[in-house]
Amino acid sequence: MSFDLLVKNANLPDGRTGIDIACRGGRIVAVEAAIGAEAGTVIDAGGQLVSPPFVDSHFHMDATLSLGLPRMNRSGTLLEGIALWGELKEILTVEAVVERALKYCDLAVSQGLLAIRTHVDVCDDRLTGVKGLLEVRDRVRDYIDLQLVAFPQDGFYRSANAEKNLLAALDMGVDIVGGIPHFERTMDDGARSVARLCAIAAERGLMVDMHCDETDDPMSRHIETLAFETQRLGLQGRVAGSHLTSMHSMDNYYVSKLLPLIAEAEIHAIANPLINITLQGRHDSYPKRRGQTRVPELRSHGVNVAFGHDCVMDPWYSMGSGDMLEVASMGLHVAQMTSRDDIRYCFECVTSHPAKAMGLEGYGLETGCRADFVLLQARDTIEAIRLKATRLKVVKGGRVIASTPARTAALELPGRPATVNSSEYAPIES
Repeated sequence: MSFDLLVKNANLPDGRTGIDIACRGGRIVAVEAAIGAEAGTVIDAGGQLVSPPFVDSHFHMDATLSLGLPRMNRSGTLLEGIALWGELKEILTVEAVVERALKYCDLAVSQGLLAIRTHVDVCDDRLTGVKGLLEVRDRVRDYIDLQLVAFPQDGFYRSANAEKNLLAALDMGVDIVGGIPHFERTMDDGARSVARLCAIAAERGLMVDMHCDETDDPMSRHIETLAFETQRLGLQGRVAGSHLTSMHSMDNYYVSKLLPLIAEAEIHAIANPLINITLQGRHDSYPKRRGQTRVPELRSHGVNVAFGHDCVMDPWYSMGSGDMLEVASMGLHVAQMTSRDDIRYCFECVTSHPAKAMGLEGYGLETGCRADFVLLQARDTIEAIRLKATRLKVVKGGRVIASTPARTAALELPGRPATVNSSEYAPIES
């Protein structure tokens, strides 16, 4: 028996060590110790971690890499970012969207990021972003699973043609229904938008991913309406609430009611640590609110929590590198999730949890799964986050599509080792 690809002596995220992974025909066909067979390509993992691909369940690819166009966000606030994006939309071209998005996809692949859900603004009557990202989705389909969310950035009811444009985008092939209820003119309009958008999704058999309560206002409670509409329309498991930052400012009594409703509706919660910690709390002096939603509490209620990158070098965020380990690191710091178990959970928030939210078929490291995975320069998931581990090999469909040399530092110190490796400083018991 022979295989297309055989990875030897790998550590897995679930704690198994010394495992071989055999691939044939784009699928994993065996995961066990000491597989004795030939293969077209053999990779010696050398006791390093093999993980399923990183997954970003919340991004804005139509705006990515546009930093400085047409100007910078001086205040650093969400609202100036929205206003700045409105200016950029006026001069946006399909060609520019495609060019920047493809550059970002190249970066994503190098980071082992092989599945992305991106929101695309439909409040541009030309649907420039939609046209551009539909082309990008087609061009990258062999190496990135790209899902598109029809996102009415300026408000479903607040923007005159948003409903017409959203329906047109869905007709063109956009995958998911989005919304932004807290940006409507009134709370009532926000609630109406949630109901209408969920109805559209139910009618078309689509998923929902709604920017929900991305504000410091504790009275922004559209997640409650989203949970209700999800139950009413039988959309359980197909709906995501993104950001949910108002929950950080709500009183504990109300949250004690809200968390069971989210769990009962099987809503996926998507936090965006880099952006949430940057944009929220801007009206505070001191003490400043952190802004990120209540990740530990959502976890304790059995809610599937994922982390998104959200933005890279765009009107809202001038930083970012497509590194989901950076996202996981920020998430655990902001949520103070620093136990061994908590850190492992945060690794799942950028791998298996967003994969579940996106409904990715064949994701994982079990027999029958797609042969998509990443070899990391780390021994386990905790070390991977701590070191922002180098992606030594990125594999898609049983074929290596990206490689990065191992990271080492050369020392020139008398009587000391010639090189240093950060992984040597891991705890004895992790």
